[in-house]
This record gives sequence, structure tokens and C-alpha cells, in this order.
Amino acid sequence: MSSEIEQIAQAIAIASDPSQSSLHQQALQFISTIQQNASETWRLALPIFVNRDPEGRKSYTPQTRFFALRVLDEFLDNRFDPLDDESFNTIQQSLMSYVQTEYVGGPAESDAPFLRNKFSHTLTLFFLCTYINQWPSFFTDLFTLIRSTVPDGTTAPTTSFNRHVCLLFFHVVLEISGEVADQTIKAARSWNITRHQRDGRVRDAVREQDAAKVNEAVLLIISEAAERMVQLRKMEGEDAKRGLDAAVEIVDWGIRTFGSYVGWIDINLTVTPTTVNLMFGMLADNSLPIRLATSLAILRIVSKGLKEPGDKLQLIKVLSLGQVLEALEAKTRQQQIDRGDDTDEGEESYREALGRMLNVLGLELTKLIEEPGTEEVCSEATSYLEQVLPVMLRFMADEYDDTASTIFPLLQVVLASYKRDRRSTTEPLSESRRSFLTSLLQVILAKLKWEERSDPDDSDDDDVVEFDKMRKDLRTFLDSVLATDQDLATGAVQSLAMHTISLFRNGIPLKWNDAELGVYLVFIFGEINKSGGKGRAAFCHAPPIDKTAKVKPVLDYSEFPLTSHGEMLLALVQSGIASYPNKHVALQYFETVARYTDFFKVRKECILPTLEAMIDARGLHSDDQCFRSRLYYLFYKFIKEDRQEIPPDLSAHIIDSMRDLLPITVEIPELEEGETDILGEIIRSANFDSQLYLFETTGILTSLTFKTPERQASLLLSLVKPLMDDLSTNLQMYRERGANPEDMNDMIPIAKVHHIIMALGNIAKGFPDYPTVIPENYIMPPLEVFLEVAKAILVCLEAMNVFKIVRDATRFAFARILATAGPTVASYIPPLMGNLLAHFEPSELVDFMNFIGLLIFRLNKDLFDVLDQLIGPLNLHITSLLSQPISGTDDERAHIETKKAYLALLNNILAAKLQGIFTSERNSSNFEPLLESMLGLAEDASDPSSQKAAFVFFNKCVICWGKPIVEDVSDQEGLPGFDRFIYERIVPLAFRVPSSPSFNLKDGQVVVALQEICHLLQAIIHTRGQEAYTFFLSAFLPSQNWPTETALEFVTKMQSTDPKIFRKYFTDLIRSSRRIS
Repeated sequence: MSSEIEQIAQAIAIASDPSQSSLHQQALQFISTIQQNASETWRLALPIFVNRDPEGRKSYTPQTRFFALRVLDEFLDNRFDPLDDESFNTIQQSLMSYVQTEYVGGPAESDAPFLRNKFSHTLTLFFLCTYINQWPSFFTDLFTLIRSTVPDGTTAPTTSFNRHVCLLFFHVVLEISGEVADQTIKAARSWNITRHQRDGRVRDAVREQDAAKVNEAVLLIISEAAERMVQLRKMEGEDAKRGLDAAVEIVDWGIRTFGSYVGWIDINLTVTPTTVNLMFGMLADNSLPIRLATSLAILRIVSKGLKEPGDKLQLIKVLSLGQVLEALEAKTRQQQIDRGDDTDEGEESYREALGRMLNVLGLELTKLIEEPGTEEVCSEATSYLEQVLPVMLRFMADEYDDTASTIFPLLQVVLASYKRDRRSTTEPLSESRRSFLTSLLQVILAKLKWEERSDPDDSDDDDVVEFDKMRKDLRTFLDSVLATDQDLATGAVQSLAMHTISLFRNGIPLKWNDAELGVYLVFIFGEINKSGGKGRAAFCHAPPIDKTAKVKPVLDYSEFPLTSHGEMLLALVQSGIASYPNKHVALQYFETVARYTDFFKVRKECILPTLEAMIDARGLHSDDQCFRSRLYYLFYKFIKEDRQEIPPDLSAHIIDSMRDLLPITVEIPELEEGETDILGEIIRSANFDSQLYLFETTGILTSLTFKTPERQASLLLSLVKPLMDDLSTNLQMYRERGANPEDMNDMIPIAKVHHIIMALGNIAKGFPDYPTVIPENYIMPPLEVFLEVAKAILVCLEAMNVFKIVRDATRFAFARILATAGPTVASYIPPLMGNLLAHFEPSELVDFMNFIGLLIFRLNKDLFDVLDQLIGPLNLHITSLLSQPISGTDDERAHIETKKAYLALLNNILAAKLQGIFTSERNSSNFEPLLESMLGLAEDASDPSSQKAAFVFFNKCVICWGKPIVEDVSDQEGLPGFDRFIYERIVPLAFRVPSSPSFNLKDGQVVVALQEICHLLQAIIHTRGQEAYTFFLSAFLPSQNWPTETALEFVTKMQSTDPKIFRKYFTDLIRSSRRIS
């Protein structure tokens, strides 16, 4: 055996040293095998851990001995049957001998503290295996060792208990509690019924045999160590300090141990006058670890489950914890004040612990109030809770959010009960509850505020996220107060907001965080004011408009008085708080005015000062890049929503004031090592993305001058001409330089072309869409300018179509220009398509098909020739792509998205009555393969969404080509032979699919697919008429063995003009057939 032990020790040494590369992997494999075979190798591991040489030194290194304990753990952890006598005696004698030598008479692994914790765990696992049947005297044997006395090396008074064995005892009891009662540990393990039952038996045995002795020993050790602390604190010198540290450690771990088992042993043992006095004494001790341990122990006592509500109430009364916490809260709050700006994280963690205790106390009281019990218990619990609530608010008001949030669960339950009671009665709110809610609102509004010394820009991202989360939680509580007493909540918010705004307007100095909060309250008021109207009605008391009236009255909203929110916004704009010298206040102001744009429709005089603030150095022209980027969007939103209120004459002035922001620059990013997609990194610039909002804004402003076409054309040209000149310049640079993908300078012109094309597209996006039916006296936008823009973009695409970013930008820009200019640019579509397809990546396919769908919508019949040329190759390409095997999640997602876009394109073509492209001379040979592929998609139950789209396709096919052929009529809508395809292929498919076991009607998407099948069947019978009626009734349904009565009922329902009737009938029929089968 000794040679095997030495072999293990040598393997561990090699495994711990990666430099021994030749043997390292082999050693790891060897020790892994040892651990896996722990049922045999534990006999080697045990002597490795306990053996000593003739001079009393450990035979092996700490790392080797630690591995030995891992092997023992592996052996013991999953063992639920008793050990054989020989194995039990060997392990017990070895471990107890080790404790006697190392803990009673030795240093308790002082040179390797990690072994102490590991050994405690191993001893606990051995206890769990043997306590009931083989080692019932475990605790008695351990108590004997605890009482062994040895000198502790100090001149301070000695203890009658061995410190090392006491700590071992505490750790073991902690481990036992964790194993048999800690739900967190149990939840982390995979469920094992045998372990669960074993742990329950151990718990019961300890309660019956040793709980009283364990509890007595723990409390006795704590008490003696606490007395010793008192004595040592009166002494001076290093020895006294070391002795005090040792005593504090004993008390700390003793209280942790006490707290670990209070939840699962008899409460009559743990809650006595002696323990209550001891715990509350320790709760105010000078040692922070002791206070924290004590707070957790008391928390567990309070939260212990008791069968009778009266017993729980009695426990709370005995502890008088509410009074204790009130005193400690006041004491620690004063200490906070005395410390000033000096933060003591330890003491703050103690306040957190006190807050958690109060939270649990309050939650237990709410349970007593809500649980069915005697009226006396409920009344007393309510009284205690009302005493706790003011203390809860003081914790919530703590400047440290971690402390404040400790009582959130209790507050949530209290407010939920208030809301519930409010819904069940019409009685006014009681004075006590109203008083509490008033105080709560004051705390909430104070906590919504940034700390004065904080700067969101200098804060860590985590700090900003935490503050945002805190605001979100506080908003939830504010909403709960609103549900209980809306006037109280809205009044408090409005009062503070108006007071803050008034202070600033009157020139009274205001801290930045107070100003930001005042504006923020205006920002959220629209959300919390549930009684406010919609649109303009939210801001002024205007008479309701009769929506059914043919001629709606023109109202001058400036004549009507403002609502509360309207008054707040008016005061906000008039105060000039946008000029506050802090960008966070200014940004919150701009967020607010951009959110409530309808207000400016009732008080138009506020538009100009708001625009001035947005445009000058307070807004768009700020020197802060991040601030400007956000303002670009807010400015765009404000202009877009209020564009009808902006005088056209003002548009040109606004554009002139922002021209200096329009020049496009390409930002050179810092590339990570190995980055190859230089172009991709350049165009992902967040600053340029936000700048695009400015270009769309200029388009909106230009569109407002439509009544003066020449002026509008001139203004638009002044915007696009510099961009097109820049486009030409960069195109020329690209032609001269080429494109070396490793040269950043070569990439800049390409990126610039992308940016300019996107900007031109966004300018077009700001104009209204080209009307489907042109109204009388409609004034067209400057179509000739858009033609020039489209041509310039197309020239760049022809030269640079090898670059995906240029193709992407062109698709985007043409989509917007097409929406604005309509058929005017139709002549550019064929060369556009040719260049987009000249160099094509699979990742572009979905966007390309969506783009074609847009073209179909905008151009309709004008697109026929282009589609006629395009659809054949596109069908072949997509069919080939969809037939390829799928490998990986990304591949599967791309496959689904491609199929979805393809089906949408086909349905768009049919919806636009362009079905002739499928049967044209060029594409007729591909028509039948197309139908076959669609039949396959319709039968594929693995993708219900595509399955539904495929049935939509066949529905449209039936309507397009399924009409009966009429003789001697030249312009036939029906397609010869398609009726046979309907009856032979589509109809059997429509019945086969819902009959398939894979057609899961519990899936909502499958139900939608079934509804499309219903629509298809109805389309067939409505399109083919009597012929279809006869086919179903006399041929198809009898061939499926349908009874005559059922077949007749089915066909009758199918003829219904109300689709809901047949949908319900067919769905119920399918469900019932499933139950029968």
C-alpha cells in the first residue's frame, strides 16, 4: 500500500506543476481515476491525510492531503447505507485520532487554513453516514474533546474550552445544518429521494437525541467567550489584543452556528430569556462580525415557521424586536450623520442587516394579518405593523440604496394590501394610512433624486444601471400609491415639480440634482396621471369632439384652460430651465418636451423658445458629443410630431441654423488586433447613426414649404447638392486609389460613399409618401431633384457594387426615394436590380426580397417586366438554398428567415395581381416546380409560420387561376388545367395536413395555420362554385369514408359567407377526430 500511496503523492505533485508537460496530462488522468474509484481508493486517501512521520510532522504536503479529503468526500457524499464495521472503525479512529493530535494538542492546520474547512466538510459527511446507526455518540465524543484544556500562548485569562475544537464543532454543526436543512444548498443539487429521506432521518434524530445538548454547548461557549471579551477589552498589550481576537472569533462563529439551526430545532430551546438577552446584547456589540452574525440569527428566529398564528405572535412579542430595531436605527442613523462624508462600509452593512431584520419582521406580521386566524391575533399584528412602518420608512430614506432596498419586499406587500382593500370598499382612506402614504411619497420623491456629489458621466456603468433600477422600483411603489389615492400621489408630484421650477424661475439657487428631479417629475407625470386625456386633451380642458360629425369644428386650443400637466409643462418652458448649467438637467428637459409634443399644439407660443434651446449651445450645438447625439434624435422627434405647428417660413431658418452639423466625416475606429472587417467597424459608428436623424429632420422641414414649389426645390437642392458633390469626389478618389482592404485610407472614400447615400435616403424619408391616388390640386415634391439624387446613387452603385455596405445603403436610399417620388424613378429599377445582384452575399437575400416587396407595393404594374426577368433565377437560387442541410443554430435561423421572406414575396406578387410573371413565356417552365415546392412547405409541420404562409399562397392561387374557363372569352382570368391541380393536389393536402399527428393544435401558430386551411377550402368552393360543391359531396368526401350526413353538413358550412362559422366548425371537427382516434 505504501508504494501506491507514494505513487498518488507523486502524481499530485506533477499535476500541480504544469511545467512538467510530458507527464502533466498523464498525472491528471491518474488522479482523476483515483477519485472516480473512491469506493476502493479511500483506504489510500485516509493515511495520506492523517499519517505523520516519527517526529510528528505531517507525511505529505497540504495539496496532497487536500486531494485525499476530496477522495474521502467522494466516497462518503453519495453513500446512504451504513458502512461495514471494519470501514467505520478505521475511519472513525483515524479521524478522532487526528482531531486529538491536531486540534486538541496541535495548531489546527494553522499553516494551511483551507484544510480546516475541508476537514469540517469531510467529518460532516462521515457524520451523515453513521450518526443514526453507528455513531450516535458523535456529539458526546466531540464535547469530551472540547473540554480538554491547553495553554493558548497568551498571558490573558484562559478558557475552560479548547478554542480549536470549539471552532471545529461550530464548523461541523454549520455544515450539518447546511446539508440537512439549507434549501439553497438542496436546490443547487440534483434531486435524490434517498438523500432527501436520509437527511430527514438525521434531522429527526438530532432533534430527539442531541439538539438540547448541542444548543446548550453552543450557548455556553458563546457566553464564556463573551465574558472573556469584556475582560480583555479592559486590558492593553499585544497579548490582550490576540486574546480578544480569538474570543471575538469564537463568539462570531458561535452565533453563526446558533443561527444555522434555529430554523430546524425546537424553538423552546433557542428562544429563552437567556438567549434573547444574549442575542440582543451581541446585536449592539462593538465587533461588526458579531453584530452581523447576530442579526442573521435573529432574522432566522423571526422567520421560523410555526403552526399556530398565536405562537408566532407570541414569539414576536417576546422578542420586542420592533422596539429594538427602532432604537438601533436611530443610533446608526446618528452615527451616519456624525461621520459626515466619511463612508464606513462595514457600518453600512450593519444598517443593511438591520433593514433586512425589519423587513422580515414586517412580512411575518403581514402574514398574521392576512392568514385566517383569530380576530385578536389580526388586531394585535396590525397594531405591531403600524409601529414598524415609520421605522421602515426611515430605512427606506437611507442615502445608501442597498440599505433602502432591504425593506422593498415589505413595502410591496403593504401597498398591495392597501390596493386590495381600496378596491373592496368605497370608504375614504383612513387617516393613519393617508398619513403613512404622505410620508412614503416624501421618501419616494427624495430617493428619486441623484446624489448631489454624483455625476452620471463619471459614475461606473454599473452605478448608473443601479440608479436606474432604483428609480424603476420607486416608480412601482409610486404607481401603487396612485392606485390607492391618485389625488394624493399626483398632488405630491405636481407640488414638488412646480416648487422646483418656481425656485429656478425666481433666481433662487438650486442644486443640480434638485433641478433634474423637478424636470424628471414633469417627464413622468403623463404616465402617473391616469385620469388625464389623450392627445391635446391631456394638456387642456377642451370640449369633446364628435367623432361621427362629418364636419369637425376647428378649435383654438389656446382659449381653453390647461390641465395640471399642461400647467407643469408651461411653467417648465417659461422657466428657462433648459439653460441650467448642467447637461443632465438640460437633457431631462429635452427628453420631456420631446415626449409631450401634443402640449405645443395647445400652447404654440412655447414652440419657438423650445426650438431655440434645442438648436443653440444648450442642445444641438453643445460641445458634448454624447449629449449632441441624443439631441439629434429628440430634435427630430419634436419636429416630426409638431411639424404642422411650425410656420413654413421658419423651416429655412431652422435648416440654416443646423447646416454646420450636416457635413459628414468618417470616424476611424481603434481596431482590435486581428480585426479584418475594417469597413464594417467604420460604418458602425454610433455618431453617424444619430446624425442621420438630422438629415431626416431637414427633409421634414423642407417638405413643409410645399406651397412654394420653387422655394422648396431650391431648399432641397441646397441640402443634396453638397452631398452629391462630396459623393462624386469620393467616388473619384476610390477610382484613383482602388481598395486595399488592409489600408485604412483606401477604406475611407468607400465608407464616405456609404454615409452620403444613407444621408440622401434620410432626407427623402422626411418627405410624405407619394399618394396612391393623386388628389386634386396635389402639389408634388421636387421630383426632378430626387431623380438627380437617384441617378447619382446609381452611378456610385455601378462603380462600387462589389461592396456590401454600398449595396445595403443603396437599397435603403432607393426604398425611401421610391416612397417619396413614386413611379418617377421607375426607369432606374432595372439597372438598380442588375447592380444589386451583380455581387450578392447570402446574408443580403432576406433584405433583398423585402426590398422587392416594397417595390411591388410602390410600383405595382410598372414592375412587371423587372419581376418577369428576376423571379426565375431567384426561385432557383432560393429553392437550392432551402434544400441544403442545416448545421448549427445560426444556419437554422437564417434558413427560417429566408423561407419567411420568400413566402412573403410570393404572396405580395399575387396580392398585387402580378401573377402573370409565373406563367409568362420566360417562366412557365418553372411554374410546376414552384407549385411542388410550395406543396412541400405546406406539409412541413416543423415550421407552422411558413406552413401558414404556404396555405395563404394557395388561397391566392385559387383566386387568381382557379376561376372557371368560359368559352369564347378572350381575356380569361382562369388558368387551363389549374382546376385539376386544385382537386388532385390542393384539396387532399388541405385534409392530410390537419390529420397528421405532428399537427399540434395546442400550438397557437398551428391553430393559425388551420384557419388558413379553412380560408383555402372556402376559396375553392366560392371560386369553383357548384362544380366544387359536387366534387366534395359526391367524390372526395365519400372517398375519405365520410358519412353522407356529415359530408352534407361540412359542405353546407363551407359555403357560409361568414368565415368564422366554418373556421369554428372545421377546428372542432379536427379536435373531435383526434379524440376519437
